[in-house]
Amino acid sequence: MHIAVLAGDGIGQEIMVEALRVLAVMDLPNLRLEHADVGGVAYRNHGHPLPPETVALAKSADAVLFGAVGDPSCDNLERHLRPEQAVLGLRKEMQTFANLRPAKMFPGMEDASGLKPEIARTIDVVIVRELNGDVYFGEKGMRKTADGLREGYDVMSYDESEVRRIAHVAFKTAMVRGKRLCSVDKANVLETSQLWRDVMIETSAEYPEVELSHMYIDNAAMQMVRNPGQFDVVVTGNLFGDILSDQASMCVGSIGLLASASLGEDTKGLYEPIHGSAPDIAGRGIANPSAMILSAAMMLRHSFAMEAEASRIEAAVADVLAQGVLGHDLGGQASTTEIGDAIVAQLTGG
Repeated sequence: MHIAVLAGDGIGQEIMVEALRVLAVMDLPNLRLEHADVGGVAYRNHGHPLPPETVALAKSADAVLFGAVGDPSCDNLERHLRPEQAVLGLRKEMQTFANLRPAKMFPGMEDASGLKPEIARTIDVVIVRELNGDVYFGEKGMRKTADGLREGYDVMSYDESEVRRIAHVAFKTAMVRGKRLCSVDKANVLETSQLWRDVMIETSAEYPEVELSHMYIDNAAMQMVRNPGQFDVVVTGNLFGDILSDQASMCVGSIGLLASASLGEDTKGLYEPIHGSAPDIAGRGIANPSAMILSAAMMLRHSFAMEAEASRIEAAVADVLAQGVLGHDLGGQASTTEIGDAIVAQLTGG
């Protein structure tokens, strides 16, 4: 089990320590961890947020465990040198095109949600987000109009093969859950979304057991807070998925509780919490490591087919939350280390 460990910036360093502690007590066979720089720390040490040696490690490892990137001191750098570009670069180099973001209400945590408890407890959704297309990877730039005004542009586009491969991931995800898939687009306005919807409908013929529905992005954002329990699996493009998955995280109470998996055609994947580097609290020892630990659980499930081990970690996190060991993001006082201690104790019977 060769795992590339890329802790990154800010709280990424702190939460990664706790995730590795959890893996250490899981008695995993032939576990080999190899660390490398990424993000702002990589720029300072190597002159680039994604150095060649980090790319080489990520591509040679069986899986990548990723913390977070983002450093305010790098905000004035050229765009291609900013820490956040490392994430896009890794996804491209590893050819990971599907991002799975589960959002499920932990029992007893309903009051942490901004939604009414009776609504919050119904949340159990996986958002499948396409990662390699859309405006994030389309042609972009700055130019002058005929009137001499500055104009920024970003091109949104998908070809049918890109849509079809994410559709298969979404349908297969739905097959092992509730067999309901909602495809989110803006087909009433965007040609890109019309193609998206057409290909989703075509692909659905291969999965007759899955109920396919469609929803416009603006309505989907509203329904995510009005009636989140209606969703089982949601599939959408890069831009819409970025927004919806963050919204779903706050519906369950904290962005510090949500993990993600970025997958390609093989079992190699990149696993990371969906929160950022949180430079405002970095170094204070109060970051919630739960999402990082849950990302490690997703790694065991998707890259190493260790369902039992992944479920053990997820259950341990749920139990610790139920015991009231809460981080500052959830209104508690537990430190990063204390949360890690509690989860390790739950796993080891300590």
